Amino acid sequence: MYRHLERRLTERVRDFLRRTYNLDLPKIVIEQPPKVEFGEYALPLAFELAKKLRKAPRKIAEEIVNGIGAIEGFEKLEVAGAGYINARLNRGEVAAALVADQKLKAEIPPGKVLVEHSSINPNKAAHIGHLRNAILGDTFVRLLQFAGRQVDVQNYIDNTGVQVADVIVGFLHLEKKSRAEIEQLTRQPRFDYYCWDLYARVSQWYEQDKQNQRARIETLHAIEQGGNETAAIADLISTAVLRRHLETMDRLDIEYDFLPRESEILHLHFWDAAFQQLKEKGVLFYESQGKNKGCWVMRRAGVAGKSETAKSAKTDAKDAKHDSGKASQEDDLLREIEMRSGVDIRPSSEPAEGIAEEDQKVIVRSNGTVGYVGKDIAYHLWKFGLLGKDFGYCKFYLYPNGHQCWISSTNGEPDHPHFGDVAEIYNVIDARQSEAQNSVVEALRGLGYNEQADHYTHFSYEMVALTPRCAAELGYQLSEEDSARSYIEVSGRKGFGVKADDLIDRLIASAKSEVDARHPQLTDAERATIAIQIAIGALRYFMLKFTKQSVIAFDFKEALSFEGETGPYCQYAVVRATNIFRKGGVDPDTFSRDGARPVSAAEFAKYLEGESGNEIWELWLAAAKTSYVVDQCIATTEPAYLAKHAFQIAQLFNYFYHRHPILTEADEGRKRFLLATAAVVRRELIRALGVMGITVPPVM
Repeated sequence: MYRHLERRLTERVRDFLRRTYNLDLPKIVIEQPPKVEFGEYALPLAFELAKKLRKAPRKIAEEIVNGIGAIEGFEKLEVAGAGYINARLNRGEVAAALVADQKLKAEIPPGKVLVEHSSINPNKAAHIGHLRNAILGDTFVRLLQFAGRQVDVQNYIDNTGVQVADVIVGFLHLEKKSRAEIEQLTRQPRFDYYCWDLYARVSQWYEQDKQNQRARIETLHAIEQGGNETAAIADLISTAVLRRHLETMDRLDIEYDFLPRESEILHLHFWDAAFQQLKEKGVLFYESQGKNKGCWVMRRAGVAGKSETAKSAKTDAKDAKHDSGKASQEDDLLREIEMRSGVDIRPSSEPAEGIAEEDQKVIVRSNGTVGYVGKDIAYHLWKFGLLGKDFGYCKFYLYPNGHQCWISSTNGEPDHPHFGDVAEIYNVIDARQSEAQNSVVEALRGLGYNEQADHYTHFSYEMVALTPRCAAELGYQLSEEDSARSYIEVSGRKGFGVKADDLIDRLIASAKSEVDARHPQLTDAERATIAIQIAIGALRYFMLKFTKQSVIAFDFKEALSFEGETGPYCQYAVVRATNIFRKGGVDPDTFSRDGARPVSAAEFAKYLEGESGNEIWELWLAAAKTSYVVDQCIATTEPAYLAKHAFQIAQLFNYFYHRHPILTEADEGRKRFLLATAAVVRRELIRALGVMGITVPPVM
């Protein structure tokens, strides 16, 4: 509602400027006054026009206010200060429209949107950092769907990478297990936990003797080649871990439509098709000298700063050096590690011709192996329908609600949904992958696909850490120095971190103990369901309330608190609103649909006047902004705005709840108005929380 009224105001102002001054402004800035009694919108337009029209800003503002005429939904426009224009809504009309939940027609851009998120390496259990990615991605999907967009949700599976290879090395070289023994282990309820511990042990084994890393390289080659025992074991392990990841995310009501695997990108020759395009368009160059001699390179996209990936790759390279003194063997190993990390780490030699050496991004190594970015370019050409190839598709995972998730295959089933060929792409990938993401965009532009590049968005976010208190609660031994830090970083290679399922279990257990104490009259099943709703709401809200470029330090106590900016606080506001109707013997949904409508616009206007009316109107106005905030979240790829919006509504409602007793109100007209206020706020808060993937329990 708020967004539609803003657009209506913008259109009328723009039309007036064309008619009166023969001006066509591409953007008309609309702000919000500091206090609601000044109006709902403020336009600093006259200051911008003063130089063009050679008039004082206040004079221009007066001309606009006097000449624009009546605007539907607005009471009036006023000149304020030296030239501001304040616009006041017709509160009664807007309140009546909100009660009726009028859905005004919106312009929905054509074409499908593809959101890729989670993309967890299928080598061990998902951890707390993966939860931030998945919750951000899933919420963005819900935002787009709320705005009327058709969305494909994809989860890219790197089942041929270093991390998978390391777990296979652990099974084959450390534990000496056969394929049959590994297959039996995959049937364990939490096989991904087993792999978590094994992955950390393999990292320690590499450190004991750098020659051990040869096992990683040999395993990688076998996986990529396919058709051998090692590749079969890799498929067995990665598929079992992937299934566990989907089960974990399903606990948070996070679903996927399609799981494209890197193995199919290799075996279906996606890269070959992309390579041909890149060479023909001159995006790739063959390097004949310098450190990248024999490689195919492209111009490096500019990125600021060194990523953690680069630091990790350099560490791996340093660790990988061995004492044999054979430079060629060392160089081969360095090339492999570079290729896997996507970062250049070898020392520079003579500058090459064409692109300066420091500006080169290696796409194909001198040994003919394609790096991560190359495969990603091919994958994104497929996403936009520009590759001329397609995956095979097989059914993989059926969610309890009947939703079918598909996985890529070399052959596949004949009847499947159409994936790819989308209009827009959002990739939810952490900030450390900015260079790789920028390189894909650079390649698209080099191929002449500028429109597609313009609709390719890297949805970047920062890491999740733990507060020292949280780390200690999880049983980690902290030094004095660690305890003094604001947050503790996690590391999968070192085995230090929080498994996603452990975190969810812990949150549910904490919530359950609180629900048990507050509602012993409920059945155990009812209390368990409520605990899950509170725990999931707490987790999802905590991951969303921080802007995505903020480092999160997770804390159990803060996330589960019923006070402050938390999920349970917002849920509790809805429960309070519901209790008002329950105590009054009225169904809130029925009242929203039928009971509040007899209140006329004139009655609403009467109760929304004066100082008391201003206070309640702030609550109505906040409730009117859900669609406006959703649009803002999409435009900025920042779901935190919706979390702030929900918290603001909850805060304002709790203030309203304590200031205005409803059921004991003697004036029937005012009582009906207060109930309408509670009904609208309840509906909009449920709606906002739903977009964040948060449901509301019946009691708390």
